[in-house]
Amino acid sequence: QVQVVLTGGGLVHVGESLTLSCAASGSRFDITAMAFHRQAPGKEREIIAGITRGGVARYADSVRGRATISKDNAKDTVSLRMDRLEPGDTGVWSCVAENGVRVGGYWSEGTQVTVSS
Repeated sequence: QVQVVLTGGGLVHVGESLTLSCAASGSRFDITAMAFHRQAPGKEREIIAGITRGGVARYADSVRGRATISKDNAKDTVSLRMDRLEPGDTGVWSCVAENGVRVGGYWSEGTQVTVSS
């Protein structure tokens, strides 16, 4: 059974940096892509950053230039470094791993990130 674990998060201040890490385990097939999502208070969940096994990365407009996603295929892990955090980055963050088996992928538990001014 595939498990996805997200670590990091917590309370940070405006302008600070934060790194979230996500690890997938138990997959019989290659993890083809992983991504970080955020659900801000009162809003729909949205994708913030994702990366494919081949290294193609994409970012939401709201974080482009402030976020860097990286991966380790051998360990099926990805990390997201967020710089110059803003109050709008506040929300419940989660991670998803895809291996082509389950539609929608495998999700982690959410973790709260609060950016305080």
